[in-house]
Amino acid sequence: MTYRVLLTTTLGAALLIASCKKTADVTTTDLAKTSFELIQDRILTPSCATAGCHASESDAAFRQHGLVLAAGVAFKNLVGIDPKNAASLADGHKRVKAFVALESLLYHKLNTDASHHSGKSYGNPMPLGSDPLSVGQIEFVRRWIDGGALATGSLIDPTLLDDKTPSGATNSSFTAPAAPASGTGYQMKVDAFDVATNFERELFVRRAVGNPTDIYINRFTVNMRPGSHHFIAYDFDNKSIAPAMNQVRDLRNADGTTNLLTAIQMSNHTYLMGSPSASFEYKFPEGAALQIPANASFDLNVHYVNKSQTITKGEAYINLYTTPQSSVTKVVKTLNMSNTSLAIPANSRKMFSKSFTVSKPSLILMLTSHMHKTGEKFVIKIKGGARDGEIVYTTTDWEHPDVINFATPIQLAKGEGLTSEITYNNTTAKAIQFGLTSDDEMGIIFGYYYETN
Repeated sequence: MTYRVLLTTTLGAALLIASCKKTADVTTTDLAKTSFELIQDRILTPSCATAGCHASESDAAFRQHGLVLAAGVAFKNLVGIDPKNAASLADGHKRVKAFVALESLLYHKLNTDASHHSGKSYGNPMPLGSDPLSVGQIEFVRRWIDGGALATGSLIDPTLLDDKTPSGATNSSFTAPAAPASGTGYQMKVDAFDVATNFERELFVRRAVGNPTDIYINRFTVNMRPGSHHFIAYDFDNKSIAPAMNQVRDLRNADGTTNLLTAIQMSNHTYLMGSPSASFEYKFPEGAALQIPANASFDLNVHYVNKSQTITKGEAYINLYTTPQSSVTKVVKTLNMSNTSLAIPANSRKMFSKSFTVSKPSLILMLTSHMHKTGEKFVIKIKGGARDGEIVYTTTDWEHPDVINFATPIQLAKGEGLTSEITYNNTTAKAIQFGLTSDDEMGIIFGYYYETN
């Protein structure tokens, strides 16, 4: 009932107008095609199966999403297939689940309005780096899925595809969020910057939090202009070599090559908090808070993709909400479990495993990972106890690893812990070892936890 009311209020008027006005625009060719052929021709091929995204297995992003949407393979890669997105998989989704659009990751990815999936984040909306699909295009996909996600048949009105009603915010319509009220938190930001046409711009800027005393954060929110791949706030493992304050440092030069100094500085990072989408909120459990020392500074990292023919803007804000120390019963700490015994021979694939144990009973709230460009797969397993050997984290993307927040924290007794199993594929002619440059390797488990006694 709730879904039908929402659909009526958000789509109904626009779709009625579109169906009345656009009938004359439908071609004979369109009428002869199946509903999925129209989705392929009018949505997937021009907006998704583009170079670098979902065109082929050689795309740079393929290791992250594992999905090719080119004509001839898109249907079999979508319908009935488990998603790689961990949050979507945990919610019982398929990439496309026949008859159930609300349990289909494709629908959630195309629909930029998070209200239709209870505000949950399933990663970046698509198409990344371009304006969102129109109301009519999204509704066409929804009707196709709810009608059975068939490869054959022409059951959906093709005039929907001609509707140009915007479905969500565009890059130019961004409004900066209000800062926390005085005494309740702090706001940090990455000021607006240009993203060149057909370019990926990823940058870092070190900002002061502005806290003269220790603070305890129990919630944070992230708001960005559309088009961002992610936002991350990092601490520094060695603060004595942290970069200069307020200096924008690009990861890529204007010609697309790597800025080596920035890449080296990334090796000094320790994960603090982040967002995989343009609008995100995270709350620690009741009584739990992350302690931030006085006069802290974070390295703010954003990554924008612009596939359009016009220059777009990037911009990001993070609001840190504080709670009094007296209300904190569980001090959240950050995991930093590193395997430094790495030696990958030239032209070889090799897996390294290392176990880490906790000295006190602990609850793991979040896990993510860090490896460099030869990293092929990062797996985290529980070590010891009744769940010994259970896989709790997997990623194949070294640049943008998954961040898994556990609704039910992982409980570890004293002496239990986590095991990292990391596979590296060294296709170069020289051996690679653990090190701090982008040509070396790393293998680190990052995360949140707190001790229970």
